[in-house]
Amino acid sequence: MPSEIVSARFLGGAPVATGLPPPVAIEVAFAGRSNVGKSSLLNALVRQHRLARTSSTPGCTRQISLFEARARDGLVLHLVDLPGYGYADRSKAERARWGPLVENYLALRPTLGCLVLLFDARRGLEAEERELLDFVRRASHPSRPLVATILVATKLDKVPASRQTSRLGALKREAGQSVIGFSVQDRTAVPELWRAIRRALGLAPTAVSESSPDPPRGRARERSRRTD
Repeated sequence: MPSEIVSARFLGGAPVATGLPPPVAIEVAFAGRSNVGKSSLLNALVRQHRLARTSSTPGCTRQISLFEARARDGLVLHLVDLPGYGYADRSKAERARWGPLVENYLALRPTLGCLVLLFDARRGLEAEERELLDFVRRASHPSRPLVATILVATKLDKVPASRQTSRLGALKREAGQSVIGFSVQDRTAVPELWRAIRRALGLAPTAVSESSPDPPRGRARERSRRTD
């Protein structure tokens, strides 16, 4: 499978957007409430168990973290784990810092190509998710096109199996766009999400022979060179 991830590594993180590693590749950002399952989804996407730190304690992620993922067809993307929002037990001052951190990244990062917004399948899109989507759709940067958005309904296993299909249909109608369902117990949605990410970025998988020693980097690599 061309989209299969063959390697992934942590690049770095920062509590402020200006402290991030240089923007040298197309970035896919992941946002959502605290404890919605961003780290679990990231680990599933790169086929590793501990690349992104998971925790049962909400609010664990306090910085922007970047990871590099390389696909079998040579595509290189940077996956960006944004701090979770909506966790009241953190101090008001700390939560106030996270808002500008995320907004500055979403508005100003020149290589941001796609935002994957996670939300609990049982709760649906709430005010904070809608505000974030609206912010991203209005945010602009002179050196990049409009940022695409992908919606992922997590914890689908918490919805009775007999109601999962209808629940996803209701969420799609509510959001006005496609919604991908995900559960850590059933990761069959991972290939679907990778296809959605590639479509959102305008990147089609390139067929690569298993024995190819130096697969092509594809359009993402070309775009990343233009940002250097």
